[in-house]
Amino acid sequence: MTEYVTLEHGQLACDVVGDGPLVVLSHGMGTVRHDFRHLVGPLAAAGYRVVNVDMRGHGESSLDWPSVTGKAAISRTDVAEDLLGVIRAFGGPAVIVGHSLSGGSATIAAAQAPELVTAIVEIEPFTLTQRLHAGALLTSRRYRRGMVRLALTSMMNSLPWWRRYLDIAYPTKPADYDRYLAGLENILRQPERWAEFMKTGQTTPADAHARLADVRCPALVIMGSADPDFADPEAEANAIVAAMPDGSGRVVMVDNGGHYPHAQFADHVAAVIIPFLDQHAVHGKSAGVGRVG
Repeated sequence: MTEYVTLEHGQLACDVVGDGPLVVLSHGMGTVRHDFRHLVGPLAAAGYRVVNVDMRGHGESSLDWPSVTGKAAISRTDVAEDLLGVIRAFGGPAVIVGHSLSGGSATIAAAQAPELVTAIVEIEPFTLTQRLHAGALLTSRRYRRGMVRLALTSMMNSLPWWRRYLDIAYPTKPADYDRYLAGLENILRQPERWAEFMKTGQTTPADAHARLADVRCPALVIMGSADPDFADPEAEANAIVAAMPDGSGRVVMVDNGGHYPHAQFADHVAAVIIPFLDQHAVHGKSAGVGRVG
């Protein structure tokens, strides 16, 4: 059953499963919290209280949040502030598991409020300032297809092109992919939800990149080897860790993982994340329930 966290400027929809130290899941742009549908159960079964959140404007969360940019945009800093609000509402501290845009948000949240964030997991994160790799467009079909489809999604304001992007962002697909995609499309066909998705493209990861050196908690970066968003996914992940303080981060690669390895290979990703949580989640301090609306 959907619960809501009421913050100053709106409500965030979430599912809450399990008991134990707090783990907050935050999906990426243009999707919904259901992205984590195959990861929530294993984390809860491992002894964690999992709060799976819809990003502002996405899924069942409320619309038209004010942005720190002052524009009609959704930035990584905006989402980081929301995640810290969720952690406070549920009596943190917490480990944040952020995917894509929310990977950058996890960086900002950890740097901004170290007392609330004990560790971060970034899955296929857009945390570094990006540039187009012209050489890779010629040599890497995977990267070329990803960049073209993302560009056409934005330029043509096109749900069909977003669907085509997702098709290659999942090099292999979970058994329920068609049903998941149909549900996602039903949400994105709502004009106001599509407009919120488009707001995520109005900002860059520069705000997250600028905070990497300020991260003092342990960090785990999970990257799929077949992610079409990056010219060299492993190099991207290593560069994120290299920008953090020495020894704070490490990289795990997922063979044939696209941009959504937590949905493609949930058991494998859970087997990577759970030992990290066992080591770095704060036990005994986040079992209390904060106020949700």
